[in-house]
Amino acid sequence: MLSPSFLSWSPPLWFSALALTIDMIIRVVALGVVPHNRRPSAAWGWLLAIFFVPIVGVVLYLVIGRLALPEPRRRRQAAVPTIAGVDDAGGRADWSAPSGAADHSAALPEWVRDAVRLNRRLTGLPLVPAYAAEVLIDYTASLERITRAVEGARRAVHLQFYIFAADASTEPLIRAVEKAHARGVEVKVLMDHIGSLGFPGYAQLVRRLDRGGIPWHRMLPVRPWRGEYQRPDIRNHRKIAVIDDEVAFVGSQNLIDASYNKKKNLRKHLQWRDLMLRVEGPVVAHVDAVFLADWSSESGDAVPPAPPAAPAPMTGPGRILCQVLPSGAGDNPGKDEEANLRLFSQLFYSARTRIIMTSPYFVPEESTLVALTTAAQRGVDVRLYVGEASDHPLTHRAQRSYYEMLLRAGVTIHRHRPPYILHSKFLLIDEDVAIIASSNVDMRSFALNLELDLMVCDRDFVRRMDTVVAAYEDDSSTLGLDEWMSRPLRQKYIDNVCRLTASLQ
Repeated sequence: MLSPSFLSWSPPLWFSALALTIDMIIRVVALGVVPHNRRPSAAWGWLLAIFFVPIVGVVLYLVIGRLALPEPRRRRQAAVPTIAGVDDAGGRADWSAPSGAADHSAALPEWVRDAVRLNRRLTGLPLVPAYAAEVLIDYTASLERITRAVEGARRAVHLQFYIFAADASTEPLIRAVEKAHARGVEVKVLMDHIGSLGFPGYAQLVRRLDRGGIPWHRMLPVRPWRGEYQRPDIRNHRKIAVIDDEVAFVGSQNLIDASYNKKKNLRKHLQWRDLMLRVEGPVVAHVDAVFLADWSSESGDAVPPAPPAAPAPMTGPGRILCQVLPSGAGDNPGKDEEANLRLFSQLFYSARTRIIMTSPYFVPEESTLVALTTAAQRGVDVRLYVGEASDHPLTHRAQRSYYEMLLRAGVTIHRHRPPYILHSKFLLIDEDVAIIASSNVDMRSFALNLELDLMVCDRDFVRRMDTVVAAYEDDSSTLGLDEWMSRPLRQKYIDNVCRLTASLQ
């Protein structure tokens, strides 16, 4: 029990003056340091935290306030075009074709060519063909397709996923990886450290990889006791599988059971709903270049540059035009960051008839919100597909805080019903462009996470994606403004408070 003398104690004048001086110094320094290379909303979020709780705010800022990854890692990411065999990453007027090749985007609408040029300028990667593109919407079937590809591998298996765990659903794939390694196939596995760490089956997977002598690395490891540290909430969120430089899988699905093996998910019978794309052809080399740059970043291995690729035929049966978009805090050093945000914004403003977007975590920054609401107000059919249920309560609450503004602008919101967690990430613009993504439409995917998106410029492919949209719509309810405005005041308050946390980046 505290004594009365302690309760009546007051600090000496010098102590109060010192505390006040330190407090003022923290605030003044923060005013000049925090806004550096940060959008105003993010700067204000950090400044509010520091001004209200100076010590806690400063500690958080020091731990998670740095936007970029270390320079050596960024230099390796800059090598992606060279690794892909692209011999000219910039400096020319023709940004859509490899050096010495014709501009194969000439047949595309002008606004699509603008997007291609922008993406080439941001990433150094040109438009190239895929000879086949298979949309995989069944979670189990997608795992089986990757497994069969690994079983048939002759030269190389490259797997890079945000989450990878050993469980009943991934067991056939893990066995296929072990057998491929045993028969002499070059196997390399990357998994995000923090992304995978909290899931049942991660430790078991690590033990099996080690026991089998299979080369693998944690992506962006946070183990300061081993000298491994960077901002812990910058994560490698890519989902990539490349087999024999011939086949690649990209999209939103992780290598884990559809329930994510969490007890609360099993209790509620929740199942993740994802979308992956299987592609063949020259685009595979560009996907693999992103993998190899990340592998080099984590392993320290040097990756020999590929020779410039010979121009590939861009037309013919089954060929579609694709462009790989790597983005994130570690990519494109010396260039504009947020490559995915810039491409998305360009497409939103270019849309004439429709914007269809599926994103499990929709927490847009200002420019995205303005672009989408502006498109709706000028008559574009803007449809947003999100989940009614979510595995991230804070993010889900923040997402809900944007619904009123979107609905008032004319955006149609479809909420996918439980027990499915809608985790697919894709974007359709008019009848011409689709983006199959690992990126969410949120500030984390735009400013922090390392992502891998694929832009497909092909009308037949977009029509195939329309069938996916129709299936999602059948399993969704349409949110009305009156219904949304009648929700309890307590929910509105919590949603708005959670929205404030979105600015801390």
